Formats: sequence, C-alpha cells, structure tokens
Amino acid sequence: MNHEVAYPIGTPGKVWSASQKSEWLAMQSTKRSYRQEVQEKLQPLAVHFDVEQYGVLPWKVDRYPLYVVKSRNWSVDKPTALVTGGVHGYETSGVQGAIRFLQSNALAYCDQVNLLVAPCISPWAYETINRWNPEAIDPNRSFLPNSEAQESAALMQYLATLGVELTLHIDLHETTDTDNTEFRPALAARDNVDHPFWDIPDGFYLVGDTENPVDDLQKQIIKAVSEVTHIAPADAESRIIGEPISQPGVINYPTKALGLCTGFTDASYCTTTEVYPDSPMVDSENCILAQVMAVTSGLDYVTRM
Repeated sequence: MNHEVAYPIGTPGKVWSASQKSEWLAMQSTKRSYRQEVQEKLQPLAVHFDVEQYGVLPWKVDRYPLYVVKSRNWSVDKPTALVTGGVHGYETSGVQGAIRFLQSNALAYCDQVNLLVAPCISPWAYETINRWNPEAIDPNRSFLPNSEAQESAALMQYLATLGVELTLHIDLHETTDTDNTEFRPALAARDNVDHPFWDIPDGFYLVGDTENPVDDLQKQIIKAVSEVTHIAPADAESRIIGEPISQPGVINYPTKALGLCTGFTDASYCTTTEVYPDSPMVDSENCILAQVMAVTSGLDYVTRM
C-alpha cells in the first residue's frame, strides 16, 4: 500500500529544482558535534592503531575531516575486514557502535585480521541528523562509479589506494521512525515518486546481498545479537521493510545495483546491520552493544572458517 505524507518543500508533479534543494538545506541546523562525539574519541585510539585522515569534505573544511582507523602489522596472510558506520549520519548507533568496537574489542582481533574501520563517513549528516548530504544526495545510494556523493567517492578512492581484497565488510545502520515521518516523504517529494509504505520493524535485522547471499554468516550474527537485543519479526507476508526474509531477521538487496556501501567492496562476506533505536525495549546503549556484537560475531565467523 502507499502512504502519502505531505512534505513542505516542492511542487506536486515536479522533481526538486536546485532552488528547492537549497531551500531544504536552509532548513537544516547543527544539533551535535562531530568533533566532540567522534574526532575526540578517535584520538586516544592512536596508542594501538593507526588513525589516518583519508579526506575532507568541502563543507566547512576545518570541521569535516574523514578518518579511518587501521590495525598495525598488516599481512597478506591475514583476512582483511572493513567496518563502516555513519554512511547515514542520523543513524547514531552505527557511528558510536563502530567507535565502541574500536575502544573495546578490536585489538583482540588484530593478530588474526587486517582491520579497517571508517566510523563516520558522513559527518555533516551526523551533526545535522540527516540521511542526505548537503546536496540532498543519499550517500548510501551513491557507491557507484563517478559518484555524485563526495562522502561515498572519498571512501571508494581511499580503498582503491590500499589495493586489498576484503574478506568481510559490515556496514552499521539503523531503521528509525523518522524514516517514515521525514526521510521517505522527503525522498518522494525530491524525486516526484510514490513509495510503498511499511511499518518500521521493531528490532534488529540484517540486509545481505541478493547476488552474494551469505546465509551462514547472517545466521551466526543474528544468533549472537539475539543475546543482546530482540530480532525484528517478519510481517504477516513474511517480509521486512517490504522485502521477503531469507531467514529470520534477514533480507537481501541488490547492493551493487542500488549503490549501497557494502556493494562496492566486493567482499566475500558482507552485510548491513539495522538497529531500531525507537523501540520501547531498547535504549542507546543497547543499540551500541548490538552493533558491537554484530561486528565481533562477523569477525569470529571469518576467523574460524
């Protein structure tokens, strides 16, 4: 079914013009600090990891440097794993979960894995609590050749310079109530399209790749995370966000065709996490712990194969 929510910008029947995108941008405001909540947490990690700047966004250059955290003593004999967070800046536990993993569990894996963590790919969106970047582009639909999203392009360019083959890629996300109240209505207005309406899943779930389903990995992550938080049930049609489940708590998307973050890396094993922070059964700490558990159980899987 379709569910239309009026959006204050745009003219029915027309896609947004440049002026309307500017109007949308003018509505945004800084609500939290990337420097305090991300950059300052990364600095102490330099004792055990290499904290590298791989780029800077053109909006307020002094405010939005982009960072990766790398394990030391890389070896071709070890699998390489990438953890990404904050592709959608409003999805808080993705960013803070990646950082918490680095603070708590990451060092224990460094003898077995070449580890690379990009905790906040979209810092402007993190500060303004947005899905899009300032140009009204969704970075998680933009991991494509000649990407228009500078956040996506910067990460792809950096990974290309490393010349490594990834064994594992875990991308940390949330599905929030504002997906239905703000972000999907904005998308419908921007593109002049109708979108199917679905209820926001109450719980944790995973999104895999239809072209490379990794059912055993997904099963292990779901089992591990279920010890921390509840898993989202499928709806009456055995679907989550409109997609058929492949197993409890798991759906698959064509990640490359859609330009999703996990699609560009060609990792042997890839998955996107989705946490529901608006559930009455969780709090922000529980969401962070669920993200950490997803990462550690994924790493356990590839190191025990």
